[in-house]
Amino acid sequence: MSLAFLVTTLIVVATPGTGVVYTLSAGLSHGRRASLVAAVGCTLGIVPHMVATITGLAALLHASAVAFQVLKYLGVAYLLYMAWTMLRSDAAIIVETRTTARPPAGRVIMSGVLINLLNPKLTMFFVAFLPQFVSAGEPDSLPRMLELSAIFMLLTLVVFAAYGTFAAGVRNHVISRPRVMTWIGRVFAGSFVALGAKLALTQQ
Repeated sequence: MSLAFLVTTLIVVATPGTGVVYTLSAGLSHGRRASLVAAVGCTLGIVPHMVATITGLAALLHASAVAFQVLKYLGVAYLLYMAWTMLRSDAAIIVETRTTARPPAGRVIMSGVLINLLNPKLTMFFVAFLPQFVSAGEPDSLPRMLELSAIFMLLTLVVFAAYGTFAAGVRNHVISRPRVMTWIGRVFAGSFVALGAKLALTQQ
């Protein structure tokens, strides 16, 4: 494993995107536990892209314009749905201190998985990224790609958990200010809309 791989991975993972926005909103909405569960969900959402890349399905996705467009617009639709769910309540981000207000862990994980699953850019990234760190004709290329993918997922989990823990840490300072929470919710909703628009304009 090279230093270049670690640095590049950290830059990619730490750059705010849909997963980061979702993890931050989970931390602010429901606390540290929910943010960590969201981080796990987003990390699990990487697995299908990793499998697609290693098995060659990503090459098919790259070659088929129709498949790429279908997956892309499913991702756009889901991002817009996430934005709508944040705006449909008066407070935009629903913050409750009652334990009953916390969504089931399974639902949080599923949302995190879908956010990354319906993002064809992630598969394209793996197609362009992993081969750079695997020598052509290397006899152990498959184990090597699995190793690098596992490291990518571990760093994703750590970085996202750090984002979520930070959000949960400042949660108590903002939940008593409904107007602040409303604007935070609007910012997150706007972020999902912007990310959806960016994804919609993405070309193969």
